[in-house]
Amino acid sequence: MANILNIETSTEACSVALTGDCAVLANFEDRTGRHHAERLGGYIEQALGAAKEQERKIEAVAVSIGPGSYTGLRIGLSMAKGLAYSLNVPLIGVPTLQILATNVMFNHHGINLESRFAPMIDARRMEVYTCVLDMWLKELMPVQPLILTPESYAEFLDQGPLLFMGNGVEKAKTIINHPNAIFIEGIQPLAADMLALSEKAYREGKFLDVAYSVPEYLKEFQSTSKK
Repeated sequence: MANILNIETSTEACSVALTGDCAVLANFEDRTGRHHAERLGGYIEQALGAAKEQERKIEAVAVSIGPGSYTGLRIGLSMAKGLAYSLNVPLIGVPTLQILATNVMFNHHGINLESRFAPMIDARRMEVYTCVLDMWLKELMPVQPLILTPESYAEFLDQGPLLFMGNGVEKAKTIINHPNAIFIEGIQPLAADMLALSEKAYREGKFLDVAYSVPEYLKEFQSTSKK
């Protein structure tokens, strides 16, 4: 199994994890707020130190590619590009919504082959970035920005239980009222949960262009100005 340095900065949390041998070998994270610019460099340095201490050569750098916070994604990808270039290793982009779904797949009871997942990232107001995935991470509903209404996800909810996770869950709970809606709170995209996804991408040779890759924003950045 490859030794991969994973970086996640798409939401409030900032995290870095060194993975290899199907395990998280070192993990550094801050879930308290948007401190990416202050914390990320130090976490990467600590992860590289852990790799050196364990006599492991970094074979790839993986980064959460979005959707998510514009600023967070830019910081994470910029650092990942620079690191991959300096180490002369491949760069892997991991979809953020899949990280959320994978966390629930591996860590929650009652998951089976029929389970379906609706990861969601807050996109302000009543909008989220979301999709619907099955147990094999096949998109049953494509990744998209979605304005939440009582009818959102109706066709999937009518078919059976649908698990919601991510920082969009709090507002979704106030809008979606269906007996098959299962809201799992407190799930954040974290580098430690990228292990299976980054390893799979490495085995399949799915790498990003270090020079020209960009985050998957889904929407153009909109700045606000004072009146």
